[in-house]
Amino acid sequence: MRLLLAEDERELSNALVTILKHNNYSVDAVYDGLEALDYLQTENYDGVILDIMMPKMDGLTVLKKLRERGSDLPVLVLTARSEIDDRVQGLDSGADDYLTKPFATKELLARIRAMTRRKTEVTDSVLRCGNVSLARSTYELSAERGSFRLANKEFQMMEMLMTNPKILISTDRFMDKIWGYDSEAEINVVWVYISYLRKKLAAIDANVVIKATRGAGYSLEEQQC
Repeated sequence: MRLLLAEDERELSNALVTILKHNNYSVDAVYDGLEALDYLQTENYDGVILDIMMPKMDGLTVLKKLRERGSDLPVLVLTARSEIDDRVQGLDSGADDYLTKPFATKELLARIRAMTRRKTEVTDSVLRCGNVSLARSTYELSAERGSFRLANKEFQMMEMLMTNPKILISTDRFMDKIWGYDSEAEINVVWVYISYLRKKLAAIDANVVIKATRGAGYSLEEQQC
């Protein structure tokens, strides 16, 4: 799952990035409102953690502009303000939730899970392609012969493939969406995870395969009888 973190306090931002990556999130960190808006306009995220008090453009303005574009991207607002009016203003501007600084790590992670889960529940909770199903709530990949609970990045890759059947997804696209801009992972990590998924599909006797197109990417294809 890929998140955008917009927080101008560098020390706090670095700490949050470390925590989120340790909990299997991919994170892009930005430090002002204009940069946050630019990232949101050009990239795809599963959620945003947005500080209100930022230079160049405050978080509420970023949020309003995001909602004016029709985006329903889950947004968690971080604020040092604890007054009720400030919280109400954040929610009225389109935030899904808010968290007042200082906060506990466990609460931050719980609120991120809650807001992204609500977004997932709006869409299909189970994806299907051929005789294979993927449960978004449990990360379970299933077919007639059995099932596997996928690891976080395996699930994200399989979700991308199953929501875009027969469509080529480039290696760079997987890297950007799942590992993020700042990842130190080598690009061949995509092939490694594709290999994991292929073995699991074969083990459950799936009638879909992950096809590689040289120089273009990967696609999920249903096998012909």
